[in-house]
Parts: sequence; C-alpha cells; structure tokens
Amino acid sequence: MPKRLTDNLNSDYFNAANKLKPKTARRRIVAYVESYDDIYFWRTVLSEFEDETLYFEVMLPSKVNLSKGKKQVLMNLIGDNVGEDMIACVDADYDFLVQGVTKTSDKIIHNPYVFHTYVYAIENYQCYAPSLHNVCVMATLNDHMIFNFEEYLRQFSQAIFPLFVWSIWYYRSPKYTDFSITDFNRVIETGHFTLARAAEGIANVRHKVGRKIIQLQRENPDAKESYLALKEELKELGVSPDSTYLYIQGHHLYDNVVSPMLGKVCDKLRREREMEIHNKAIHNTQMRNELSCYQHSVESVTAMLKKNTGYVKSKPYAKLKADLEHYLSSLSPTVEPTEEESQQPPKE
Repeated sequence: MPKRLTDNLNSDYFNAANKLKPKTARRRIVAYVESYDDIYFWRTVLSEFEDETLYFEVMLPSKVNLSKGKKQVLMNLIGDNVGEDMIACVDADYDFLVQGVTKTSDKIIHNPYVFHTYVYAIENYQCYAPSLHNVCVMATLNDHMIFNFEEYLRQFSQAIFPLFVWSIWYYRSPKYTDFSITDFNRVIETGHFTLARAAEGIANVRHKVGRKIIQLQRENPDAKESYLALKEELKELGVSPDSTYLYIQGHHLYDNVVSPMLGKVCDKLRREREMEIHNKAIHNTQMRNELSCYQHSVESVTAMLKKNTGYVKSKPYAKLKADLEHYLSSLSPTVEPTEEESQQPPKE
C-alpha cells in the first residue's frame, strides 16, 4: 500500500473494511499502544473481550516509522482518525489525576475511544502487592512466604502519600517545575534494600518526606485549603494512603523499589531450596542431579515480574474493564441487515 494512503488510514476506513467482510467474519478493532512493552499488557486486557463477533489487533502507533510513545498514539486523535474501530490505549501517568488541567489529560479522560491504565503505568500493575508472592514462586519454585510484600508497600504508600498530594498539587499548577516528578522520586528513594532492615528503609523515607513537606508548606503558606481539597479528591479518584505506590512513576517503582526487593527475597528462597536439596540428598550424584534440575527450572525474577497478571484482581483494573465494557456495548453494527433478514421473525 502506498505510504500516502497508509498515512490517511482512520476509523472510517477500518469500519468500511469491516462492512466488506462476510457476515461470518469477525469485526477487527485496531488498538494503538505506546511501546513494545505495552503490547503484551493490552493484549492480555483486550483478549478478555474477544469472541466470535470481534477481535482486537494491538499495534504500535505508526506503520511508516519507528515513532512510539503516548504523544504519537494520541496523534491518531486528530480529526476523525479515532473511532469505533480504532482506539488508543495508553498509560495514565499523572494525566488521569490532574483531571483535565492539560490538553493531554483532557483527551485521556474525556475521549470515549481512549483507554488508560488508571494507575500510573503498566509497571505499577506488574508490581501489584498481593501478586508479588506468586511472582517469587514462579521464579524460585519455593512457596515459603518469608516477606510480607503487601504490608511493606502499604507502609511505603502511607509514608509517601502526603508528599504525593503535593506532587499532584504542583503538577496542576503553573509552577509544576518547582517540584517535578524527578524531585519527588528523589525524596521517596528507599535506598539499599535488605530483608533485615526493610523497616528502617521505610522509616528513612518517612523522615525525608516529613522534612520536604515542611519546606513546601513554608514555600506555599496559602496552600492549606487547596491541598486538603486535593487530598480528598485524590481519595475519591482511588488514591488511598494504602495504595499510593500504584500511582507513582512506574519505572521508579519497578526499578528502585520492587525489583530490588524481589531480588533479595528470591535469592534467599533459592538458597533455601538448594540447602534443602543438599540436606536431603542420599549421595553426591543425586545432589548434583537435583541441583542441576532445580537450577534449570527456576526463572528470572525480572521475566516473571513482566509476565505477572495478578493485577486483574485490583480495583483500578476493574475500572479499566468497565470502560471497555461500556465502549463495546455502544458499538454500532458493522453490517446492515437486508430487507429479507429484517422481516425474519426473531429466533427463539
């Protein structure tokens, strides 16, 4: 197909193409996503809604070059490009929480053909606390629960929640560069994680957050009322003091909080399993064989975390599913019935 024609593909084109198919064919809906990593996540989400009548094709935003990212995806919203047969699927970032203050935010929360994660990004879903023990089991084949991930991320969330409200407060204001997401991430850095001193890391974060809040209050003496109002609004949007980790920058959570924590836990679980083999082996040959078998069976923690789908039980995911269900229930038919078919009595 010539490049010029490819550039002009829009929802009307796909809708017209669907109408040319036989009635037994499934309707195709194109879903544009931001990057390679997003393809698996959105394929997992959208496959739940596929049936004998329709299917989704998850694609990167451009067929003619390697451009990726949210901006490139949302470029498809220009004019009539997006519609019933072409949707955009993006990370929420802060755009959901700023509630239309920016042009990008307005598009994401008001366009019926744009779907977002509600949490900051897909990495936040992958780090969903109740699912992290299962990730360790997949990686180590050891079901011994030696660390309470849910409690750790609950305490971490409670420690950072007051500063997170400030982060959104600044992001909604003209002076958002005075306290950027990078600045926020620097304050909530937990430092080197160890199982023995996990609580100390949280205490250190709480101390740094408290110190930063005093500074921000001093710099914004008239912000108390707007801060408290925003705090309640964020709670209504789903950001609780116990779940703040789901709404901070995904890469920071993934790379600096959860991955180091999982690495330490899985290292200990592997050593535990290997020690069990050492102790139970009848002779050296059996021990070597069992160790070899075990070591070939375990998986990379990073790979298992990227494949984690335990987030399907989370509240933000339920909101995303509800949006897709509403969209699909409002789709118009792709093929008009013939006069003969319209006169047929309904089937029992």
